[in-house]
Amino acid sequence: MFKIKKKIEKSSHFIQLQLNFYYVTLEVGSRLLINYEGEKDMYHARFNGIHYEIGKRWGELIKKNGKCLLDNIPFEITQEMRDFSKACLPYYEDFFPEVIDEINGIADGQKVDSESLYTILFPMYALVRVTNCSSFIVKNERAFLLGRNSDFLTAIEKLYMNCLYSFKATESYAFSGNTTAFVEMEDGINQWGFAIALTSVFPDSIKPGMNVGLILRMLLEKCRTVAEAIDLLGKIPRCSAGTLVMADSSGAAYLVEFTNEKLVYSSLNGDGYLCATNSFHLPKLNSHKISLEDDWFAEERYETLDSYLNAHSQSMGVSEAKQLLGGEFGFICQYDRKTGKDTVWSAIYDLKNDQAYRCEGNPSRKKYKKDTRFIFNQ
Repeated sequence: MFKIKKKIEKSSHFIQLQLNFYYVTLEVGSRLLINYEGEKDMYHARFNGIHYEIGKRWGELIKKNGKCLLDNIPFEITQEMRDFSKACLPYYEDFFPEVIDEINGIADGQKVDSESLYTILFPMYALVRVTNCSSFIVKNERAFLLGRNSDFLTAIEKLYMNCLYSFKATESYAFSGNTTAFVEMEDGINQWGFAIALTSVFPDSIKPGMNVGLILRMLLEKCRTVAEAIDLLGKIPRCSAGTLVMADSSGAAYLVEFTNEKLVYSSLNGDGYLCATNSFHLPKLNSHKISLEDDWFAEERYETLDSYLNAHSQSMGVSEAKQLLGGEFGFICQYDRKTGKDTVWSAIYDLKNDQAYRCEGNPSRKKYKKDTRFIFNQ
């Protein structure tokens, strides 16, 4: 029903959140629920509670500041998107009902229909197509790192968020995640030291299921290890295509490439590296590659990662990872901002030392900072 023709279409983006807060804090009892810190390159949000409560308070906060999510959508909502979201809803209800609770809470806080938010969120990476970002894992005696550059639109770069989630009365794990939208996540790490990052891949077909951003969010909440994530990922109906790199504190590391029908992976059985951009590179998915007029230099970025990591993966550490993502060893983030494109944040997860570093902007121009806000289980 939702077959895509193999042709080039301009991709739009999710939601433009016009949040112009300087500093806002909400409390539920004595618990900090949401915290926004302004004057920074990314909004820093803390969410604490049950999923519905988190969503409702956030929706109310936005509404209190005179903003409605539905008024700030930079793409047209079509009947195809409405139909697709309705077809996807049962899969979220079956596999990730907590995220439905959160979306319903946002809708109640905003005083809008939940279905309108489903129509925005569920078609992401499927009908709303994005093809960008770069990620890698490297493991050696010195370091065990997962790194990712998030490449996106400069017009809304001040609206991207780092989110700290912690939950009560639920089996979900606490996590730190980064997003260009809301609810869905694009890279992150949870309290057990399980880290994961996505790149989207232009799909040759779509079908009802879960999208990669909400799958990543689910894996952060539900999995302690890569083994658990691989097992769960194999059970989840997927609506589109993408890649995931994932690693955990035990030393396990996988690259997963997938369509809505096929899921293939490569793992590290010792020291080495894995890398991904917004294209397939594992042989079993070569037939699903689509040539795009504008793929944000996917192959150039992949060649930079693969070439450097092939030569230096046995000796590199955090410093070299920052240099690699900052473009010192080849093209990876050197976009012409006049085109409206750029690397809008960069993240490095140090799995040997339970540390996370984030550059809130292009790492060729801005510095990484250690994230001291998120607490790992020791």
